[in-house]
Formats: sequence, structure tokens, C-alpha cells
Amino acid sequence: VQLQASGGGLVQAGDPLRLSCAGSGRPFSAYDMGWFRRAPGKDREFVAAINWSGGRAYYVDSVKGRFTISRDNSKSTVYLQMNYVESEDTAVYSCAAAFRDPLSFNNSRRWYDYWGQGTQVTVSS
Repeated sequence: VQLQASGGGLVQAGDPLRLSCAGSGRPFSAYDMGWFRRAPGKDREFVAAINWSGGRAYYVDSVKGRFTISRDNSKSTVYLQMNYVESEDTAVYSCAAAFRDPLSFNNSRRWYDYWGQGTQVTVSS
């Protein structure tokens, strides 16, 4: 599956932002989806994951209560709604797809099979 992330930009602290990741090439519902980010000078970090149906979601502690991952399989798209963004959220955000597995979807270290290019999110304080 090919993945295309979009929606990044420059926002002020406290503002909302929604990222999108559109998939193509294979049935989107075959995959659990994840969002990751890489801040300058840091390793890539898991942000959130959602299972193939959208019925289960999992977040890194630092974004719980602020970010929401969702998906629309009819549009082959996964979203990351970012609310109350902070300067620490500044990073390149990437989406990824993994063949669905109910036993590992909430494992932040699981293997992801396909990756999209990143979209830059910059939060000014």
C-alpha cells in the first residue's frame, strides 16, 4: 500500500491541527495504522495506532487526551486530530501501515510494513 500524509504546517501553541494519511493500492481495511513523529535531534517516536476497523486506539502517554486517531476505510484515510498542541509536538509526522493483528496493534514497537513520507508540524509558542 502507498501512503501519503498531509496536513502539517505552522501553528501556534494551543491550536488544533488535523493530519491525514491517504492509502492506495490495497484494501485499506487490511491494515492497522499508526502515526509516528521525529523531532529534531531525536529518535522516531510512536504517537498513536488504530486497529483495522477503527474500534480500538492506542496512544503514547504524552498525547493522551489531546490527540485522536481515527480512520475512514471508505476513503482509505487515517487521521490524527491534534488539539492543544505544544512546542514539544514539533516534529515530522509519518503514517505507517501494518497487516492487521489484534494481538499487537497496541504494541508501540511492532513492525510496520509500509511507511508514508512525513509532514512537518511546527508549533510556535
